[in-house]
Amino acid sequence: MDYYQYTITTDPANNEVLIALLSHLPFDTFEENETGFSAYVPQGLDAEEVLAELEALQERFEFQFDKTYIKGQNWNEIWETNFHPVVVGDFCGIRADFHPAMPGVEHELVINPKMAFGTGHHETTFLVIEIMQGIQFAGANVLDYGCGTGVLAILASRLGAAHIEAVDIEIESYLNTVENSQHNGAGNVQAFHGVLTDVPGTAFDIILANINRNVILDSLSPLFKLLKPAGLLVVSGFVLDDETLMTESLQNQGFTILETKRKNNWLAMKTQKNGAGG
Repeated sequence: MDYYQYTITTDPANNEVLIALLSHLPFDTFEENETGFSAYVPQGLDAEEVLAELEALQERFEFQFDKTYIKGQNWNEIWETNFHPVVVGDFCGIRADFHPAMPGVEHELVINPKMAFGTGHHETTFLVIEIMQGIQFAGANVLDYGCGTGVLAILASRLGAAHIEAVDIEIESYLNTVENSQHNGAGNVQAFHGVLTDVPGTAFDIILANINRNVILDSLSPLFKLLKPAGLLVVSGFVLDDETLMTESLQNQGFTILETKRKNNWLAMKTQKNGAGG
């Protein structure tokens, strides 16, 4: 896949807030550096809204940007440079096979991130895993929507889920989920390449959706229908400024907010399907 790289030159102190404000756009990776950060968007998704948003933000923050076309290539070396282990207390540790083992965690997952790109926002992964720690997965039928590397699906398997379906629109993510599931012995993870309607399963007990605000909002109605009564939907990939919008949208669709977690400027919510809803 070919990409456009937007190089943002700014005081690194601005990185977190700028990345958060740009996260609703179709960027799928942010790489921070000593002079700001780079943001990557797949060719074809580089709409006028990207340029308009950057120019609007320049009225509020001091930064410069330029845009470079990048031909598709093997991104493994970039991944190895930027993929860092995630540790959630003593509950879960996530590392690649080029990292040392992580003693002292209940669940150690070895994830080799060979996608073209991934989210790079480890706060969201951390938050969803924190929420998963308090959910009973034993015997559950689970959907990982926007599975990326498959890490959440694999953790659900480790936590005792009976069957997990995982779907991602990116072929690299689908292939990576298949490989990582096999590597971690998660034989009950069934991956699909496509969109939500390509998932054959229905009546899920738990749905995990660590994607972004726009995709979640556009998918609330079908996600509601895919859940069993009183089923759980965990969502993440949006920022603090979106909390009111996400809360109202989820409630209007027929979900009750059970828990909200925050890490830096990122949020995750655990919700439950009501007996009736839109």
